[in-house]
Amino acid sequence: MRFAITLLLLTAAATPARAQGGLFDATGDAPAVSLRPFFEFSNEWFLAERTFKAVFDDSSAQFWGGGGQVTVWHGRIYGEVGVSRLVKKDQMLVGQRVFVSDNAVFQLGIPLRVTIEPLEFSAGYRFNAHPRVIPYVGAGIGSYHYTEDSDFDTDAEKLDVTKRGSIFHTGVEGRVFRFLGVAMDAQYTHVPGILGEGGVSKEAGESNLGGIGVRVKLVVGR
Repeated sequence: MRFAITLLLLTAAATPARAQGGLFDATGDAPAVSLRPFFEFSNEWFLAERTFKAVFDDSSAQFWGGGGQVTVWHGRIYGEVGVSRLVKKDQMLVGQRVFVSDNAVFQLGIPLRVTIEPLEFSAGYRFNAHPRVIPYVGAGIGSYHYTEDSDFDTDAEKLDVTKRGSIFHTGVEGRVFRFLGVAMDAQYTHVPGILGEGGVSKEAGESNLGGIGVRVKLVVGR
């Protein structure tokens, strides 16, 4: 619910700028200021590779989401906020509890359910050397809501925690039409403090929930 409300508000806030075409400069090139909604799909390879591989038999996951971006100085500087969720049934990963002994992993057959909800804020620079191909680089911070529960858990054993992390990304945006662009980038996230307190992540010595992701974004607006 939090995800849906945030995405709706961001899209609604950016829509008037799309309709007006932004505040164009005297030459009619890039807008001096522009608000742009976007939708995104990403695949992330988690840094806690052994943990996710043991529990979910896969060290990567797919996310979908969206947000809003503002560009200033005729498209050179940008800031954005984005929210995303897992692309899984009920937006959760489903694996099973495991037991680790002498580096051997034993699956216990007890379902384990995990949800991850990133809320990310970033800013950066766009290299407007070409009107249709625009490289960019940026950095920021994020808030990562992580929940974990399984069958037979007591309330004390369930995990529901939110931690801050850092972001770095670089990519390129291609302008398909006047008010439509497609961006692809690589993003690195560093999210300490959620994993590593117990279970397989503690045995594996993996405490970082972050990872390396590839994102594809559909951007509406100049």
